[in-house]
Amino acid sequence: MTEVAVAESRPRAFAPAEIARSIRRLPLHLTVWVVMAIWLVPTLGLIVNSFRSVQDMGHAGWWTTLFPPHGLTLDSYERVLSTPNVATSLVNSLLITIPATVIQVTIATMAGYGFAWMKFRGRDFFFLVIVGLMVVPIQMTLIPVLRLFAATGLAGSFVAVWLAHTGYGLPFQVYLLRNAIGGLPREVFESAEIDGASHVQRFWQIAVPMSVPAIASLVIFVFIGVWNDLLVALTFMGSSPNRPLTVVITGLVTSLGGGWQFLTAAAVLQMALPLAVFLFLQRYFVRGISSGAVKG
Repeated sequence: MTEVAVAESRPRAFAPAEIARSIRRLPLHLTVWVVMAIWLVPTLGLIVNSFRSVQDMGHAGWWTTLFPPHGLTLDSYERVLSTPNVATSLVNSLLITIPATVIQVTIATMAGYGFAWMKFRGRDFFFLVIVGLMVVPIQMTLIPVLRLFAATGLAGSFVAVWLAHTGYGLPFQVYLLRNAIGGLPREVFESAEIDGASHVQRFWQIAVPMSVPAIASLVIFVFIGVWNDLLVALTFMGSSPNRPLTVVITGLVTSLGGGWQFLTAAAVLQMALPLAVFLFLQRYFVRGISSGAVKG
């Protein structure tokens, strides 16, 4: 056996510097585990309760189901799925969320590039106005906007919710992408300008590919925000048949709080798709970090 093979077969000894580094990082690791537990335990309890009967939920905590006898049942899911208009509202949620996300991210990306790399009169003023709109509470705009939509015949339609989400979400999104795109290397854009590339070419061929991490993150947050929205949909949809899932499942609970136990199953159904979208886009997020890096 060679000396190299003998050295590889020996157990690796940790240097004092590595041990000291691990000890210094121990509080950080413990903090991360505590935060993960704070977020994970309630979610786990929600999922477990969604498979429990009403009697079990009223007599014992969710953790008792982890031990035999488990007593799992699908009654809550059957009740939710048998509620009128639930299947239709799920499709409505998709018809609201996907276009609203595409519209917002597209406009925010173009505006972020424009405010970062295009020179025009009043650029800083308009950007300050957009940033200032972030502090305006949306609650004070709901009734005026609803009256405007009612006057134009848009109330209760998908277009009304698309426009509402776009108007309420764009200030922050433009601010975020303006900073992300504005932080890209100036030399790349100057070289493209010298080569005769137009703003359209610089936007699609340089800004967008190099901003994939920021755009992917924004898509995740916008999709989850629109999918889980209740206030905007409830205000502009009302009793329209175009109501999303968040509005329909509120009918599971009576005015006195009855039927709350069915919300666990409804919540699991509600969060399943956003979780899948997050896990799917996570790959593109990591890929965008590597592909968007500037090599010297």
